[in-house]
Amino acid sequence: MPGRPDPFSDPAVATSYAAQTRAKVPGLDDLHRMVTLLLAEKASAGARMLVVGAGGGLELSAMAGAQPGWHFTGVDPSPVMLTQARQATAAAGDRIDLIEGRVDLAPQGPYDGATCLLTLHFLNRAERLHTLREIRRRLRPGARLVVAHHAPPAAGAEQWLARSVRFGDPAAAAQAAAAGERMAQLLPLCSPAEEEDLLREAGFADVALFYAALSFRGWVAVRGEDPGHTEESPA
Repeated sequence: MPGRPDPFSDPAVATSYAAQTRAKVPGLDDLHRMVTLLLAEKASAGARMLVVGAGGGLELSAMAGAQPGWHFTGVDPSPVMLTQARQATAAAGDRIDLIEGRVDLAPQGPYDGATCLLTLHFLNRAERLHTLREIRRRLRPGARLVVAHHAPPAAGAEQWLARSVRFGDPAAAAQAAAAGERMAQLLPLCSPAEEEDLLREAGFADVALFYAALSFRGWVAVRGEDPGHTEESPA
């Protein structure tokens, strides 16, 4: 994704990504289970899913294991992270296509659902809106998008980020406040209300919060109708 920091091109970071992410994101495995459940409510057993920010392969591996009939397209700009994704999803490799690049390079679909996890907090508002619109364009009407990332309340954002740092590394308690301040300066964060407004501006409807854990938030939304679309009355 545009704006993703350089460390994701470091092989050492890529190698440790799975363990580090499980330590830092509260209930990560359960988050993946919830994401799969929410998508499955609107998708068939043979659904096609779009995974944006697929490097590492954690959500791909979880969803592919839970839904053996689903097929996936994953996109990520980091080749070293995609290498990790290929290794993590080797057992389901015949159902997964991985593409190096941004969402703009993903096939047009239409897909039956999409995810964008732990990615949007790296993007500024314009990049986020573009990414969300490109995802929406590739979804069939009524398909769901699930997103989750850092989105602390505007009031006390640094403190919430510091708490997430302490959760991921209790030994770093003394450095947590400085780390939270640094993250707040480096990440182009949006408040929860701004996140929901962005989803609606991108053309999604029925936006609902389903996950909240320290500085992390997750939403599920439905691809809304195209502007000017009206349902035909039955004959």
